[in-house]
Amino acid sequence: MADYKVVEHITEREGGRKEYTVMAIDYIGPSYIKARAEFLPKVGSILNVDGSRVKQDGKIIGTVVETRKADDVRVNLHYDIKYTGGYSMDGKTIYLDEHFPPFLTVEGKEVSTVESIGLHHELPEKWMSDNGFEYPYAHEIATGIEKLYVQSLGVIWKGYCAEVDKNLRNVYSKTLQKSPPSLDLAPYLYCRDREALKEIRQSES
Repeated sequence: MADYKVVEHITEREGGRKEYTVMAIDYIGPSYIKARAEFLPKVGSILNVDGSRVKQDGKIIGTVVETRKADDVRVNLHYDIKYTGGYSMDGKTIYLDEHFPPFLTVEGKEVSTVESIGLHHELPEKWMSDNGFEYPYAHEIATGIEKLYVQSLGVIWKGYCAEVDKNLRNVYSKTLQKSPPSLDLAPYLYCRDREALKEIRQSES
């Protein structure tokens, strides 16, 4: 049985009655579920998922209708990614810029950026985007998942962010040489980053 944190929910009307859809993420996996529920649990509350059954405080409240897992994707470190991390259109590949270090040392502890940025930020961001949420909100949710993961390692978030930012500046300063042809451009389009879009299109390989 895994614990999932509720990140969003939707109320829909079907034939005169209300239906509730809940989205929740297990940051350890990470994995994502969408479930039909009998009521709306609060955002930030914890659900227990056992197979297709969704429970809260030991009571079954709904059924899983969709599951996505990190096991189903691969991380590619062989391209230039202007925002350091990104994802393919189909969500099956996560990209990390080849110049960004695969490991960071934060206050004597080693953190895998494949895990923290790739699988615990970019992947949840893609999951949320695929469910119709705009980039800023998806990015906010993903940052929260990344933070939970980093803190679970016993690493202080502020120190981790300082180390990440130091390396981000190095990546941002480079002109793209090779971009993946399947890169999802939604973040760049939302931010209207014309310069980055131009570089990406010129460097697609």
